[in-house]
Amino acid sequence: MRSDASPAREIDALRRWAARHRRVFVLTGAGCSTASGIPDYRDERGEWKRRPPVMYQALRSDAATYRRYWARAFAGWDRFAAAAPSGAHHALAAWERATQNVDGLHQSAGSRQVIDLHGRLDAVVCLGCGERVSRAEWQRRMRAQNPGWDAAAIAAPDGDADIDARLIESFVPPRCASCGDLVKPDVVFFGENVPAERFERARAALDHADALLVAGSSLAVFSGFRFVRQAHTAGLPIAIVNRGETRGDEFAELKVAGDVGVVLTHLVATP
Repeated sequence: MRSDASPAREIDALRRWAARHRRVFVLTGAGCSTASGIPDYRDERGEWKRRPPVMYQALRSDAATYRRYWARAFAGWDRFAAAAPSGAHHALAAWERATQNVDGLHQSAGSRQVIDLHGRLDAVVCLGCGERVSRAEWQRRMRAQNPGWDAAAIAAPDGDADIDARLIESFVPPRCASCGDLVKPDVVFFGENVPAERFERARAALDHADALLVAGSSLAVFSGFRFVRQAHTAGLPIAIVNRGETRGDEFAELKVAGDVGVVLTHLVATP
């Protein structure tokens, strides 16, 4: 699709593309959630908008990083938890009913066949004993451990928040109530691998698909990009909806450059 095509023509082309395929594997990214008030990491050229997120090894090995991560996450959680599904989430749920992020908004919008490739922030897991507890419960525990601690927060990606660095030193970070070890949200951090079982489920789903649609992702992270390569190797048609450049553009037979919520809402609307 030519980059100078009109938005209406691009959406019509995407509608025709979708109509040709009965089983579409949809790979979604942070772009689906920006309209929900959850910032994304990268700009339209795929460059970092802010400093890169915490690496898994730093979270585990550096006490200052661990404290800083949880202080910022504690301050940002209430706004993150209040986010509602965007137009993109609702459109994909409607498409599923008529015919797959770490925020759980696809499920909130009504999607059922979802594989949370990078996990979900609404659960916390112990790195020692593996105990899994809801994030709401951990938020209550952290509030009890930090009475009177409060920070003016500016929303950042994945429930993070920008806060006054001086406040971090006084924050008491969480520890597992059962074994005393470190805890983390049940998500895949940068530098951490997607669990093998979860990857295999996603790979198998793509094996049974007729086509791949990428929605709201720059594909800069390999854990998502490899599904584009898998689809390309298998000869599956690939379409991409994203406001900016993506790592997979060269493999797409159709690229629609625009707001993913607007495009998908028009896609599922009655022509």
